[in-house]
Amino acid sequence: MKTDSTAGAPSIFRSELACWAGFATVLVFFTVGASWLEDLSEIAWYSFMFAWLCGAILWAAFGVTKHADCLAIMLGEPYGTLLLTVAVTGMEVIMIVAVSVTGGENPTVARDTIFSVVMIQLNGLIGLTLLIGGLRHREQVFNLLGNTAFLGAIVGLSILTLVLPRFAATPAWFLIAASVVLYGTFLGIQTMRHRGYFKHPIKRMIAAKGEKEEEDEGEGEGEDEHDHHHHGLVMRSRRYHVFFLILTMLPVVLLAKKFAVLIDHGVGQMGAPIALGGLLIAVLVLSPEVMSAVKAAHANKLQRSDNIVLGATLATIGLTVPGVLAASFFTGYRVEFGLDNVGIVLLSATLLISVINAAAGRTNIMQGVIHLTMFAAFLVVIFV
Repeated sequence: MKTDSTAGAPSIFRSELACWAGFATVLVFFTVGASWLEDLSEIAWYSFMFAWLCGAILWAAFGVTKHADCLAIMLGEPYGTLLLTVAVTGMEVIMIVAVSVTGGENPTVARDTIFSVVMIQLNGLIGLTLLIGGLRHREQVFNLLGNTAFLGAIVGLSILTLVLPRFAATPAWFLIAASVVLYGTFLGIQTMRHRGYFKHPIKRMIAAKGEKEEEDEGEGEGEDEHDHHHHGLVMRSRRYHVFFLILTMLPVVLLAKKFAVLIDHGVGQMGAPIALGGLLIAVLVLSPEVMSAVKAAHANKLQRSDNIVLGATLATIGLTVPGVLAASFFTGYRVEFGLDNVGIVLLSATLLISVINAAAGRTNIMQGVIHLTMFAAFLVVIFV
């Protein structure tokens, strides 16, 4: 498809400030600031370092998301949201592996982060999008077939990786194989065999019946793969966005271990809850995705919002578990995945509520409030 003209657009230097700021931070911390993280006993210094690195990584993450969004518009659904999901999940895996192999013994950080992502996505983010969408549009519809496929895979992977290891010794090779097979099969469904499952249901019916679309007062809630509304994005060539997507991810990769030192110090030396490390990683890497999902729900494009949220949840489990376990083989680091009893209760309730709410095929504010209440319970468990 043709992209918008870049006439009058900001220069490449201004457009890619997130990338340049990320590399500037990398340069500082790998040269003159190489020893700055050795003594973090002063709370003021620790807070400054945390704010700096967190800000640099978050800015770079938004830069990655910007290029993923541009490519999403060019590629159409479901490839667009899939690309965004893989980009964000890739950063998440890097952060988890970095924290897992840095500092003191903390074998549950991968489990805590995956669990945090599931709670943030399936409760916090879905609750927020449903509440915003319900307040603005009263009711919203989504493709039941696509959401059912998402939730089926999420339930299966969640039970295998976060519940089963709590009650039985589960070999790492089995968890890797199960994650790869389930997620790989789902990708085949999403991108080839049943692409229509992940499009807005009205668009799907029109495509299936070959009928002309008739717009009513609910128009605009569908998401066409040729949607040209760029929401302020500066569209350039595909090669440009692919190049800078990869380039902007590099500061995240290079700064991950530095940030892991701060998390390890906060959890190990300052008495913070162990699960807080996983929550911080999840919040950091999911922030750009949260913005994309909320914007889609506000624009009455719930299917795109669901594709982002459920796709990220599934990718987190399907890609992070094999990534962390593979890293543990090379580093000798011990990894634990089984949740405790409270975590299993929260996870089970979340999955059950998600399946029940998806069965109707349309949403309202009540469902949003239910999910947000479950998210509040998750936060209470961590801090209280």
